[in-house]
Amino acid sequence: MRKQVNTVAICLMTTAALASGQGPVVTRPAGFAISPPLSQSPSAPPATGLSIIPLRSIPRAAGAPVDDPVLQTVYGPLVDATPGVHFDGIGANGVAPSDANLDVGPNHIVQTVNDEWAVYDKNGNIFPGYPKSLGSIWAALGAPCNSNWGDVIVQYDTSADRWFISQLGSFTAPFYECIAVSRTADPTGAYALYQYNFGSNLPDYPKHGVWPTATNPAYLATYNLFANAQTFVGADLCAYDRTAMLAGSASPTQICFMVSNDGGFLPSDLDGGSTAPPDGSPGYFTTFETSPIELHLFKLSPNFASPPSSTFTGPTSIPVAAFTELCGGGACIPQSGTFQKLDSLGDRLMYRLAYRNFGDHEALVTNHSVTAGLGGGVRWYELRDPNGAVNVFQQGTFAPNAAFRWMGSVGMDKAGDIAMGYSVSSSSLHPGISYTGRVPADPAGTMESEAILLAGGGSQTGGLTRWGDYSAMQIDPTDDCTFWYTTQYLKSSGSFNWSTHIGSFSMNNCTGVAGNPDFTISAAPPSQTVSRGGTTTYTVTIAAQNGFNGVVSFKVSGLRLLDKATFSPTTVTGSGATTMTVNVSPFGRTGTFPLTITGTSGSLSHSASVSLVIQ
Repeated sequence: MRKQVNTVAICLMTTAALASGQGPVVTRPAGFAISPPLSQSPSAPPATGLSIIPLRSIPRAAGAPVDDPVLQTVYGPLVDATPGVHFDGIGANGVAPSDANLDVGPNHIVQTVNDEWAVYDKNGNIFPGYPKSLGSIWAALGAPCNSNWGDVIVQYDTSADRWFISQLGSFTAPFYECIAVSRTADPTGAYALYQYNFGSNLPDYPKHGVWPTATNPAYLATYNLFANAQTFVGADLCAYDRTAMLAGSASPTQICFMVSNDGGFLPSDLDGGSTAPPDGSPGYFTTFETSPIELHLFKLSPNFASPPSSTFTGPTSIPVAAFTELCGGGACIPQSGTFQKLDSLGDRLMYRLAYRNFGDHEALVTNHSVTAGLGGGVRWYELRDPNGAVNVFQQGTFAPNAAFRWMGSVGMDKAGDIAMGYSVSSSSLHPGISYTGRVPADPAGTMESEAILLAGGGSQTGGLTRWGDYSAMQIDPTDDCTFWYTTQYLKSSGSFNWSTHIGSFSMNNCTGVAGNPDFTISAAPPSQTVSRGGTTTYTVTIAAQNGFNGVVSFKVSGLRLLDKATFSPTTVTGSGATTMTVNVSPFGRTGTFPLTITGTSGSLSHSASVSLVIQ
């Protein structure tokens, strides 16, 4: 069902203005300050009580269970990844769930949870005085942001070499969002502090993305809106003036558009050390729908010099393979040794909507939790051409056995490899942490085998269903290859005793230290159908990275004995495309044949996969 969209630009519009359709109202942050260096701020005090952050569900049209046509029920090849550093992060502090989140800079890892944050080096050593309370970040700003409200997000802004941290600003009206942007590359230093007033609508489950276009860069955000923290009314899709925030200006503009009666959106977020989006690109916002089953894409082009001139378009409907929300969005995740079930958050996309610009194409990857046979799986998508004819390049549901996999996060490295971290639990398994990944040469829509990052040591009891709320897969900007992942687990059974873990790994297909010349290869369409004796073509594209200007030659494997393939041109220098023409013999068997296209330049070799369907 299409949702009604309010297409009027709003910036902290009042409830009355929303109801009347009154157009653009521009206000300013209710508060602004510059913090002292946080090394001078107090560390977090011991928890004095226990607090459960309530789950505010997103109403969606309920449908009958459906078969999942992209369900992966077997393990792929051994995951071709090299484990790196791993260590425990912040532990339980009296609040549930953890909301574990992190990002990585050249020299620091910043992890955030409810209601604390900490800074580590890349060997897992915590900086002195940490963890600190969330409210300590906004101490100089005062109430309400100087308290611990949670729903925290941290982002490293690679091109600016700065840190962005946000949290909710209150649980009673007026409701606030609190934002801090570091003044330098040092996350333990001073921050520019802001608070934005959302009036009587609680901006629940905020998610943020870094969007550094050349002339109109923004920090993007999404919020699920609940009137008086009770009744779901829709979502705010927002852009904050990144230039002004990086400059420490007192009044950075916030531009929001409301989508009525729909939620669970994520904002596009530049991955790792990736190339910036093309100048003029709008910010992208995506959610899934259940009636009909599809993704919706919205585009926001902010104009911070003239907010009423900002544009907002959508939804663009993107059909996807059928799925059923895990647990109907509620709690059904089993655990070993207890009848206590855990929340699935299957009613929304899971953080992040990771963006990467490869030059020849743009890609977005994201995920959510779905039913998979008798268990649960992670449905993931790679979307391409978001500012044009957006399409699902590939999709899959990873559920290689009957366990429950959920609370995932997905990222993509500079070689086009995709990595996915998630929690795993079953009636015979304590909730643990695992990951998988794929390289472009793998069959479309499939992941390789599963690697255990950390086995769970206990199950959550005491009637507590809340688990995780989200996790984070991020890319190290120093090499644009290393994935860092964090989420929660338990060392022993109990309640309010969660721990968090931070681990790194890299796909072996992602070669070289940052700055080494390299290339990526992609092929489209992902599948072609042809009759015996016929001809079909694929476009194979090479994208140069870090100044690569070598000559790439091509070969293909997987053809039947009498089928032939030719490339025109036969080589590509630097960046460019070639057409692969496949001449299908009139003889031989029919069926689907996976083809692997390999590009080679000296010692560098990368592959892409397509399918040939012969009728």
